[in-house]
Amino acid sequence: MQAGIWGMGTYIPEQVLTNKDLEKRIDTSDEWIRTRTGIEERRIASDSINTSHMSFFAAKEALDKAGVKAEELDMIIVATVTPDRSFPSVSSMIQAQLGATKAAAMDVSAACAGFVYGLVVAKQFIETNTYKHVLVIGTEKLSKLVDWEDRNTAVLFGDGSGAAVLGPVSDDKGILSFELGSDGTGGDHIRMDDYLFMNGREVFKFAVRQMGESSLNVVKKAGLEKEDVDFLVPHQANIRIMEAARQRLDLPEEKMSKTVNKYGNTSSASIPLSLVHELEEGKIKDGDIVVIVGFGAGLVWGAATIRWGR
Repeated sequence: MQAGIWGMGTYIPEQVLTNKDLEKRIDTSDEWIRTRTGIEERRIASDSINTSHMSFFAAKEALDKAGVKAEELDMIIVATVTPDRSFPSVSSMIQAQLGATKAAAMDVSAACAGFVYGLVVAKQFIETNTYKHVLVIGTEKLSKLVDWEDRNTAVLFGDGSGAAVLGPVSDDKGILSFELGSDGTGGDHIRMDDYLFMNGREVFKFAVRQMGESSLNVVKKAGLEKEDVDFLVPHQANIRIMEAARQRLDLPEEKMSKTVNKYGNTSSASIPLSLVHELEEGKIKDGDIVVIVGFGAGLVWGAATIRWGR
């Protein structure tokens, strides 16, 4: 039995914060941000919208797309580093809001690789025939962690949520391979003190190396060659890091998702937001080989090869 994605949904806050807006608040420029990161704007959730609210809206859409009722869910996994509060978990809050009365619920903290970790956990439960329907949500309200006076981090992050319903799929479809990893010796490079702190130079070096290596590794684990890859969906952190991963797979530019310009770095929401965008654009089709790859605080990373469809 293979596990795959049945349907997806997103929630994107209405408020748009552009580079021009940031020019008025801190010592930066639109040109500086765009050339170094690829970001043009990001979405910011209002004070009345929490991580759980965004998760609920994304989950509802994913369930509708998958044709699954909330009461049919066996498990809810929420990947986030920005829960509403320390406890109860966001997943438990979503379970109640959806009325998913028989679903187990847990949160996963793996930063920007969290959605990949969530998919891999769901895969285990489905392929051991323990559960049939698992909801995985990548969701963040990073705006509440950012020091808006720090130009090194304030320009990078945004808010949003993406959800996927997973279930059994045809033998030749679904999650074909994965890789998860961690190097805790680099933990201080991205950390939460009073505000989010990032050593950009060290993170860049790590990410450029690891994104490319992991992408190649999961293609090989799936018994495929890089020429078989139809589309790459990397974590949307920085266009230069993303380009390095694309080049390792020898993919043309049009075969890599680029939503960082619209949403900035949304951490665990980044990959599902991008997947939905490309599905809506018709760039990911049934039977396509899709590689997803992310990295984040920890330092952690995760990647997977998926043959799209049910």
